[in-house]
Amino acid sequence: MKVEFWGAARTVTGSMHLIHYRDKRLLLDCGLYQGKRKLAFQRNRELPFKGGSVDAVVLSHAHIDHSGNLPSLVRAGFTGPIYSTSATRDLAAYMLLDSAKIQQSDVKYVNKKRARKKQKPFEPLYVTENAVQTLKQFRSAEYGYEFSPIEGVHCKFHIAGHMLGAAIVELVFDPEHGEGQQTRLIFSGDIGRPKMPILRDPVTVKGADYLIMEATYGNRIHPKGGDAKQTLKEAAHDTYNANGKLIIPAFSVGRTQEIVYRLNLLSEAGELPKDMKVFVDSPLAVNATNVFREHVECFDQEMINAILNEDDEDPLKFNELHYVRRAEHSKALNSYPHSCIIISASGMCEAGRILHHLKNNISKTNTTILFAGYQAPHTLGRILIDKSKDVVKIFGEEYEVKANVARLEGSSGHADQKELLEWARQTHVDGNLKKVALVHCEMDGAEPFKEKLELRKIGPVIIPDRGESMEMSNLEVGTLD
Repeated sequence: MKVEFWGAARTVTGSMHLIHYRDKRLLLDCGLYQGKRKLAFQRNRELPFKGGSVDAVVLSHAHIDHSGNLPSLVRAGFTGPIYSTSATRDLAAYMLLDSAKIQQSDVKYVNKKRARKKQKPFEPLYVTENAVQTLKQFRSAEYGYEFSPIEGVHCKFHIAGHMLGAAIVELVFDPEHGEGQQTRLIFSGDIGRPKMPILRDPVTVKGADYLIMEATYGNRIHPKGGDAKQTLKEAAHDTYNANGKLIIPAFSVGRTQEIVYRLNLLSEAGELPKDMKVFVDSPLAVNATNVFREHVECFDQEMINAILNEDDEDPLKFNELHYVRRAEHSKALNSYPHSCIIISASGMCEAGRILHHLKNNISKTNTTILFAGYQAPHTLGRILIDKSKDVVKIFGEEYEVKANVARLEGSSGHADQKELLEWARQTHVDGNLKKVALVHCEMDGAEPFKEKLELRKIGPVIIPDRGESMEMSNLEVGTLD
């Protein structure tokens, strides 16, 4: 019995961990790798195992870096069930279709340019038909209810607090040869932060024998003074006074709704510029917001109170807010003559409508680009937030960066070092922890977090590279042939 680490290993994207148990294979997540374009395209297209060799998938949550390559798995021959919470299933229904649509649209756009240069056209990673078939294979299970993804394995989902429907995955394996004790593996997925808006706080699952744990911010303490609402207020007024546009690249699911919730609070308090409109320019975000409204079981008490007490009974709607679905309405924002706020995807500026808004505004000094989430290495978002280049390429064309680039502190959906340590400590209680594998992290975050864990005698700890495995019977880590 072992786990092979094929994604989110010494990197933050492309979550994918393959469990070998008896003669079965169980896959935890199947996400898109995001980074250097050529490597990302190759890694996402060329799965490290045959799709038909996987018996079932357990999906922690719907973010594309965890779910986005499921259609490639299905395209490669996977016919088994995909287990998730119902909220994750409902979000994935929109997210995977949207992912396919964006890939087809972006490839079509790029191929027009390649055709003029007489270059070979690209093919999309997958198409809508692959996404539709993937959705037919979903099976839902609610928090706390036991199900069996493969024979001999018992699974429960627990609240992760990271995004709507996100789950910590508890797996209990029967003895491989019918004798001995069960083995408990906890997969954290992405761990959220306590006391964040909208969602219930993450829980801990005690008694782990083995732990696969994210360490995105293993070297960071989120600033105590990071007031996301105040930052939004100041950015809105500064941009309004400059008669510019405040552009917020944000993941359509989770981050967009949190930003809208905070803007709603500002609007209710009369603290936004009076005639400054807010546009959520993402069909996926519009659909995802509707899914949010249908899953009250995921909400914290503050969100429930807001629903009960607001006149419109909707904390995700206010007078200045406009949700944009149609492409022609999105294009019209390019010539919108007034100062406004545009929230658009993708959050890392790698695809989608955000690229068009950046193309048209990045070289204007009265534009502010406000990042609200993690930016993976080599993505356009990371290049901008690091301010490492004065000129960037968008759709193959060069644009000078003159816009003001800032970060929305206090909005992270990932636990910081202190919160991760406390989560790991509680998970370790009443357990016989044999090994911790840190995933969903870069080395500069993972190594200091490993030291912190081991100082607290939580471990031993490994930081597996892509292609390494963790035996759940003898503690050895080995490279696959």
